[in-house]
Amino acid sequence: MEGHTRGRVTRDGIRIHEDADFSGMHVAGRLAAEILDEVAPLVTPGATTGELDDFIRARVEASGATSATIGYRGYQHASCISVNHVVCHGIPGPKLLKDGDILNIDVTVIVDGWYGDTSRMFVAGSLSRKAERLIQVTHDALMRGIGAVRPGATFGDIGHAIQAYVEAQRMSVVRDFCGHGLGRVFHAPPNVLHYGRPGSGPRLEEGMFFTIEPMVNLGRPETKVLADDWTAVTRDKSLSAQFEHSVGVTADGCDIFTLSPANRFHPTW
Repeated sequence: MEGHTRGRVTRDGIRIHEDADFSGMHVAGRLAAEILDEVAPLVTPGATTGELDDFIRARVEASGATSATIGYRGYQHASCISVNHVVCHGIPGPKLLKDGDILNIDVTVIVDGWYGDTSRMFVAGSLSRKAERLIQVTHDALMRGIGAVRPGATFGDIGHAIQAYVEAQRMSVVRDFCGHGLGRVFHAPPNVLHYGRPGSGPRLEEGMFFTIEPMVNLGRPETKVLADDWTAVTRDKSLSAQFEHSVGVTADGCDIFTLSPANRFHPTW
């Protein structure tokens, strides 16, 4: 990657990675995606979110990788599982899934020092029409954001692509949480907002790694965090959905590190 040296950081604090780093991110991203592929058939009415997390924890350990979330700021689980009106950071536990529940499962693994971070939506049983539409809009919003990634574009371009699409569908983009830089660290600059003005924010350069992870609500965008200091919910109790990929900026676009090997990224697989 001519002109891009290992360890270079932009004036916005964003690390520029080199060609060899992409392979490390692909390995970590693929493992995270494989684990979510494997948990998909287990998401059924009557299962508990704790059982799903137990499976994920065991799978991470069996792979020889490390869970990035166990022990992170005191968190003790290998995933976040956010059901229905939970926006993000839902804590796995004894909650039984009911027919029609929708849930986001978010997994981050560390492989040889590289972080693979991804989340996607799942459905327990049958899918209601309104939930199906919310999930589709959220998925398509992520892909529109990814479609805006290229050298010379800005992070505002990514946010605008997501926001304009979601609001045209009469839904709302959560503003209290955002994507983030990653690589050999879990969270790093920049903050990747899922709303914004075209041309605003730092300019994208080849070698930047970050997540795009829009959260979309059927109702209003406001959230609140519960007393456990983790679980974020919609203030109006409307349904929420989220999809997340980790990506790297290439010479002519974007490399997605967390593609589903089994093509199960969308819950209608």
